[in-house]
Amino acid sequence: MGVQRISLLGVPVDVCTPENLENAILELLAKPGTKQIIFLSIWDLLKARHKNYFSECVKNADLILPVSKSILRGAAFLKLPIPERFNPFTAVIQILSILDKHYKSLYLLGSSKKTLTKTEHNIHDTFRGLKIVGRYVGYYPKNIEDDIVSAIFKAQPSLVLVSDGIKEKNCWSYKRRNRFSSSIFLYYKDAFGIFSERVKRVDEKIFNKGHEVFVEVLHNPFKIFLLLPYIWYLIVLFWTRFFKK
Repeated sequence: MGVQRISLLGVPVDVCTPENLENAILELLAKPGTKQIIFLSIWDLLKARHKNYFSECVKNADLILPVSKSILRGAAFLKLPIPERFNPFTAVIQILSILDKHYKSLYLLGSSKKTLTKTEHNIHDTFRGLKIVGRYVGYYPKNIEDDIVSAIFKAQPSLVLVSDGIKEKNCWSYKRRNRFSSSIFLYYKDAFGIFSERVKRVDEKIFNKGHEVFVEVLHNPFKIFLLLPYIWYLIVLFWTRFFKK
């Protein structure tokens, strides 16, 4: 069974098992043009329900992998096929392993020079069959952007891994999709921080329980206000199941 796309409250979500991820990645690599993989959180899903540029970006993504347990519960509540949940960093490792296995190439974009250098070193040591064809730091001045886009276009990497320091996040590659040739773009804010050991990844047990939001609140107490949009999500689910025709 391949990837199945469902619509949860009007937002696309893909049902893809970790076992099917390799085939999905290879199919994307064979597909012409710019492609995009998105890690979709519950907050991203709520944002994508509105008519905005991010919503357009999500709806045009080639692979949308849910990272929040609330998305799975929502799909189950609406009696839709239940997608598999992905730990973003674990999924990044799996994707890099697939590319490594097939001798593909990688471009790194984001973070600081020190973090980027250590990330490149650690990825190179771990994935010997993966060729790193370029890198550029985040937080770059606007006048440098054309050079970055041109470098990615010329290098034609299999994957562009985008991390912190890129203001437009997922929308960065979507906005410039017609200026690239055949790469897959994947944004994960903490990717380079974890690879460089600057950021501690969420404990696997905490993630599996769906409690990673509590860790976020400990680091940033203002995130407690995320409870309000979550309550709205539950209300919309209830309305959709019992009242919407």
